[in-house]
Amino acid sequence: MIDINLIRNNPELVKENIKKKFQDHKLPLVDKILDLDAKVRDLRTECDNLRATRNLISNEIGSLMKNKLIDEANAKKQQVIDINSHLSELEEKENELSAELRKNMLTIPNIIDPSVPIGKDDSENVENERFGEPIVPDFEIPYHADILASFDGVDKVSASRTSGNGFYYLKGDMARIHSAMLSYARDFMIDKGFTYYIPPFMIRGDVVNGVMSFEEMDAMMYKIEGEDLYLIGTSEHSMIGKFKEQILQESELPITLTSYSPCFRKEVGAHGIEERGLYRVHQFEKQEMIVISTPAESMDWYNKMWRFTVDFFRSLDIPVRTLECCSGDLADLKVKSCDIEAWSPRQKKYFEVGSCSILGDAQARRLGIRMKTSEGNQFVHTLNNTVLATPRGLIAFIENNLQKDGSIKIPKALQPYMGGKSVITPNTK
Repeated sequence: MIDINLIRNNPELVKENIKKKFQDHKLPLVDKILDLDAKVRDLRTECDNLRATRNLISNEIGSLMKNKLIDEANAKKQQVIDINSHLSELEEKENELSAELRKNMLTIPNIIDPSVPIGKDDSENVENERFGEPIVPDFEIPYHADILASFDGVDKVSASRTSGNGFYYLKGDMARIHSAMLSYARDFMIDKGFTYYIPPFMIRGDVVNGVMSFEEMDAMMYKIEGEDLYLIGTSEHSMIGKFKEQILQESELPITLTSYSPCFRKEVGAHGIEERGLYRVHQFEKQEMIVISTPAESMDWYNKMWRFTVDFFRSLDIPVRTLECCSGDLADLKVKSCDIEAWSPRQKKYFEVGSCSILGDAQARRLGIRMKTSEGNQFVHTLNNTVLATPRGLIAFIENNLQKDGSIKIPKALQPYMGGKSVITPNTK
């Protein structure tokens, strides 16, 4: 949510930003917000004036009663009753308009950074930089579901019986690599100075509304029936929500956290759920990094954070690239974002394995997260980035470390988490 003062003082800037995001249907909302804001402020002024008048009359009543002017005092009391009745009506109207104002404010996209490329959708995202040589081996790389099957490492048939399409059982060496990667990702971030967390896997509706847009919530979140609780789609939701309505000391910042969680997503949309593979599923696991920063330092942290993910994947012998998200591909709360994509030697192209985002003070405004400074309380900036999301990360790992004989080599960084093994071999032919 942007600052209402920005709309009051520079509505054309807000409208231009909406156009850059190709959301022209939201342009009328700016004028609607200005109208609602004026009405709310007028009502508040009227209410304040009535309260001041009521206070004056109440003081007069005390004086009249002291002088035993009962009739005059009773007349004044009736004036207070009439004011209270009118005040109640005005307060109710103010609350209604304030709620409508906030609802509309929540739909206005955040102001994007000037460096963000302008484009309608993800087809217009821009490659930034490549890390590692994207090698195509001299042997065929099977589809990842077939690699997993060669190790007897996945069971989607049983999962469809227990849970339906979009779920899976991992087992044996594949389950072990999956867990090893997550453990390594945890320690990788701890070594970077981040504090490790395991957060709640469910959050209340007010936290959901604080960390994401309505459109994202509808497309992603599973709601617990009969409860004001949602299953998280990423631990960022819980970790940012942790600071709801808190006033932090500026000296505490930055706060650097890394968190593990299972993640649950509807995956609503045209892309659908894979029948055989694990690229897009309803449940996965993730190691996340979250930073609460001062505004002055947030962009520096953004650039540090995406680099951490690049370094993590390169330590596992996985070539990656960064892809700058264009304006139309940015979620409404984001100021700037880049995807980290891993090389797929089978597909001979890159695919997304993580995303790094700076959200400015959008989440902080929604959740009331401030820092105490010498110049008064100010909203903090929030950032998040994927260290590892798997099984998508597992797919990148097995494709890039598969050998001609069907075995998978284990890079040195992961060997301590795999019992010292440097290679694993298929157990089915």
